[in-house]
Amino acid sequence: MGGNATAIAQVNSVSQLRDIAPGDWAFSALRNLVERYDCLDGYPNRTYQGNRALTRYEFAAGLNACMEQMERLITTGGSDSNLDPNELASIQKLLQEFEKELVTLGTRVNNLEDNLSQVEARQFSTTTKLEGNVIFAAIGASGNNVDQQVTFGHRTRLNFDASFTGEDNLRVRLQADGLNAPDIGTPQGALAYADTATNNFAVDALVYAFPLGDKTEVAIAANAGASDDFASTINALDGDGNEGALTAFGTRHPIYYQIEDKGIGINHKFSDRVALGLGYMAAEANNPESGNGLFNGSFGSMAQLTLTPTDNLELGFTYLRSYRQSDTGTGSNLSNFGAFTADPNNFVSTTGSVPISSDSYGIQASWQLHDNFILGGWGA
Repeated sequence: MGGNATAIAQVNSVSQLRDIAPGDWAFSALRNLVERYDCLDGYPNRTYQGNRALTRYEFAAGLNACMEQMERLITTGGSDSNLDPNELASIQKLLQEFEKELVTLGTRVNNLEDNLSQVEARQFSTTTKLEGNVIFAAIGASGNNVDQQVTFGHRTRLNFDASFTGEDNLRVRLQADGLNAPDIGTPQGALAYADTATNNFAVDALVYAFPLGDKTEVAIAANAGASDDFASTINALDGDGNEGALTAFGTRHPIYYQIEDKGIGINHKFSDRVALGLGYMAAEANNPESGNGLFNGSFGSMAQLTLTPTDNLELGFTYLRSYRQSDTGTGSNLSNFGAFTADPNNFVSTTGSVPISSDSYGIQASWQLHDNFILGGWGA
């Protein structure tokens, strides 16, 4: 949830800029200026980046940087501020040769500064990013003993992402639900984005994530935390209802629904290929009544080892210990033990509320065979 800026390396010699021919007179002239005034910033791979058609503009940008450095030295009267006649003639020739590019560069910079000023004047906040999405859906079902009326509604979200250090992230999400999920007798077809149609905005997610060193990230959830705050769910179709799978079952392995709401998660990357996620969450952590709280009510504790052997293959090995007073609301009726134990003779239409303590083991895999084809699955 945080980002690390890539440092731009300083180029000490123009001979390292492979896109400019060393035999060109302009190359030699600029090289002399760079090595004397140390004025040209390049790129870590030691080459100008961009299309070949932009090479002259990139060269002009380097020349402009040297001119600015020389102006600063002349203004301050530094030891390198004196120009010999040959050097002055070379500079004048460079300015004439690249006059058009320098003028264009100045115009582009001015336009960029104007556009930046407009963006800064119109932006929501200098430290907070506002992003929203709305799902409109028409829902209908058919069959015996199911809700068959066609309905239309929405789910609206406003995400506020704020950063205090540039590497951390505070996510506050407001959500309004305007979709009633139809009763179809099984949670297998439960939609990922349908809940109860209250149409009232409320704080749905409140999660703060921050780095702990270079390889560890911590996520603290005060509301609507989930396993994907500290571990990968190994599913390209996991879009949380915004994209990907339409159903909760297709969104992610049902094992992940046993840990949610309030708690803490830690993700540690041993390398780019190996990561360990650890988390503990309790749905009623803010409830002081007996049988609730952070440790006395429903909870889920999870550990997951995530392996990425290749760029297109991801594997997850998950262990989850949980105690729940309600079912996960996804998968088949048989997999929702609360409903089955509450009324074995009529568990299809029974809402489970029998406490269940479980130890769950899961294996997930995602293999990208082609840019547009991914093979994935899970087991428990």
